[in-house]
Amino acid sequence: MAAPTLQQPSFLLANLRNDSTTKPLLHRCQDLVKIIDDYPAKELHVIFPWLVETVFGSLDGILGGWNLRLLQARSHEYNIALEFLSPSGPMMKLVYKLQAEEYKYEIPVNYLPGPVKACIQQGVLPECPLFHNKLQFPLSGLLTLNLALNPFEFFMFNFAYCLITPKPPPQQQGSSTDSAYFVLVDMYLKYFLPSEGSVPPSPFSDSRGSVTAPSPRSTSVSFSGYGVHSPSLLKHHIFQQPSVNADPAAQEIWRSETLLQMFVEVWLHHYSLEMYQKLQSPQVKEPFSPTEEHVLVVRLLVKNLHAFSNSLKPDQLTSSPPTHSHTHTHTSPLEEFKRVVVQRFVQQKLYLFLQHCFGHWPLDASFRAVLETWLSYIQPWRYTGEKINPQADQNRTVPEKWESFVQENLLMYTKLFQVLLNRAVRTDLVNAKNALMVFRVSKVFAQPNLADMIQKGEQLFLEPEHVLHHRQPRGYLTPNQGGSFLSSRQRVVTDMVFRVKSHVYALEGQDCQYKQMFGNELRGAVMKLIQIIAQARQTAKRISDHSNEVAASNSFLSWFGVGSSDLNNTFSGAEPEESGECLKKTHEFLDRALEHLCQIFKLNQGQLTQLISTLGSCQDEGNCKQLPDCIQGENGLMLTDLGRKQIISGQRRFDIQYQGDPELQPIRSYESALLVRLLYRVSSLINLRFGAHMDAVCSRPDFPGRLCRHFLSDGDSAPRLNQSPLSRRWSERPRRPRLSLRRLASFRTLMVLLLIYGLGAILSFSPVSSSIIILTGGFLYGLVLTLLQDKLKTH
Repeated sequence: MAAPTLQQPSFLLANLRNDSTTKPLLHRCQDLVKIIDDYPAKELHVIFPWLVETVFGSLDGILGGWNLRLLQARSHEYNIALEFLSPSGPMMKLVYKLQAEEYKYEIPVNYLPGPVKACIQQGVLPECPLFHNKLQFPLSGLLTLNLALNPFEFFMFNFAYCLITPKPPPQQQGSSTDSAYFVLVDMYLKYFLPSEGSVPPSPFSDSRGSVTAPSPRSTSVSFSGYGVHSPSLLKHHIFQQPSVNADPAAQEIWRSETLLQMFVEVWLHHYSLEMYQKLQSPQVKEPFSPTEEHVLVVRLLVKNLHAFSNSLKPDQLTSSPPTHSHTHTHTSPLEEFKRVVVQRFVQQKLYLFLQHCFGHWPLDASFRAVLETWLSYIQPWRYTGEKINPQADQNRTVPEKWESFVQENLLMYTKLFQVLLNRAVRTDLVNAKNALMVFRVSKVFAQPNLADMIQKGEQLFLEPEHVLHHRQPRGYLTPNQGGSFLSSRQRVVTDMVFRVKSHVYALEGQDCQYKQMFGNELRGAVMKLIQIIAQARQTAKRISDHSNEVAASNSFLSWFGVGSSDLNNTFSGAEPEESGECLKKTHEFLDRALEHLCQIFKLNQGQLTQLISTLGSCQDEGNCKQLPDCIQGENGLMLTDLGRKQIISGQRRFDIQYQGDPELQPIRSYESALLVRLLYRVSSLINLRFGAHMDAVCSRPDFPGRLCRHFLSDGDSAPRLNQSPLSRRWSERPRRPRLSLRRLASFRTLMVLLLIYGLGAILSFSPVSSSIIILTGGFLYGLVLTLLQDKLKTH
């Protein structure tokens, strides 16, 4: 594309489209860099929407673009994409170049988050100012409404929306946190929400010397209001403001705010309070279900926001908002943005997002992503930039300065903890990954001073309503202005009460019924969780002991055929998480979780020990050998609700064994796959040829019949377990005696035979003689066992 003469926009777009199918990514990016540098904004304006769609894919998900979510570091295109799309790269330079000319690009309203789309379609102004004054009304009617976005907004919308479009199945395995998309999100957040310094200025300047921001910042904007979620830090909007030379601070805060609002709206704003209340009905279909990758990106956003907010200068942090008057205008817009960014822009939408995930996420280990996102949000002190010794961090007291954060996010701690309790009692805590999640939550809430802060926040919320009537205006009077120092403490407490109440009512509605985290009702739920944890500990110990017994019985002696040869012993249905090492971790995690729960809720250690010991003795006496609670149905046993809870909590389990054709069991790791298949064909031919004779001999009631039944596989003689309807129908088929040679495919059997032949060679026996001795010994062994069985039956 390095032609000496500039092409017309239509030809330029046609050539780029053609190159996108013929040239590799490196050459295409090199051409685009030259085009962005050489062409004026008028020509670049035509190719910009196509280029954005080429990179991020179409909004309907049909076109995958560069597949940034699948692009891993091992791909040669990884670094090319990162360099081209970096915050100071060629693509962003194109955005700034078009931004200076105030071009607009349309986005269909149908692709906006559900609550935003519903507001627009109902004629209501959306809460977020990002979508104000941008509606385009076509002649065809309201069904094809579009939003007109400036280049920066258009770029960021497509970038954010790329995360929630359906992703094709990956060609190669790779973590989503290592993808080019995840890395780009981190780069954009660190660039536009910097912990140190300010946002670098735009690399492009127009003839007027500055990129035009949507509006200059008014110095009279106040950030000290509580309970009032101001929709924006900007006083006006781009459609209400002519092009002016905005000061650098205004541009800095405009780009940062636009990026944050776009990420929050596209990634989090899929649920409103009214919508969430409707979702409690099982008949209502979920409007949006986030993926694990989506949640991991949200966690990255939370961590970067905390780091950004915590980088606030100490003098600005110590001056609390309640004592600010309108005369304090010396702070920079970026510093003011840091002070309110979490509460004003993220809190409400993240709360509903997490609440939905807590209630609808599958009961499996993938919930860890949601859990860690929540724990990251409620621990902002972990992202202060201070280097802390991991050993000291375990017992680190939460500093008092975070008390206001806990109060202003009370529901994030209390309500979500209650929802998690309801989830935990339905989770299989024998699984080490699930036990780890319970341990992680208990460890966080057991941090010294945190439970006291939460309890104090609840007490403030429960203050009588008349306390609010004494609240003074935000600009308090000093003694020189007629005020009194005697009421200063009352004003502070009153303002704290107002702050907590406004937070709860804003997130849950004015008619919410608040349940105390440290009340009697939740204490009962915690005791129930402790019982389930204790049951899971006993179950883990029982499974671990049984595994050790089986391993011991099949140890050295089993190589010589003395141990159990039942293939079913190796097909018990145990999950990989139930191995001996994982069960040890389960026990450790649950032990620590019990300790932490005692610390948080100040439970009596003696009563807890007695409860666990009583529960353990009851399980040892009865529950170990009992099946889950079932009823007899037409097709066999059916689980009751109590039985399901017993299985989920690890209290009781079915004895799972393979009940199909023993000859068709999966090939084991201790078997030769080649020999298993070969011997199966040989035995099948013999059974087909001599099956009738085997039936006749085995049906005899005398000693030869019993001896043949010993050597020939007879499934009807095996003990029957409680079976599923499908297994029962299969087992009801007639099963004929047959010859099975599968044991000869075992490496254990082969080694024993090799040792016998080796010993025979040392004693000068030929292979034929050794074979005769082996067959004779095997026959005599079966003869003796048959005689012993007859004697046992007579006794």
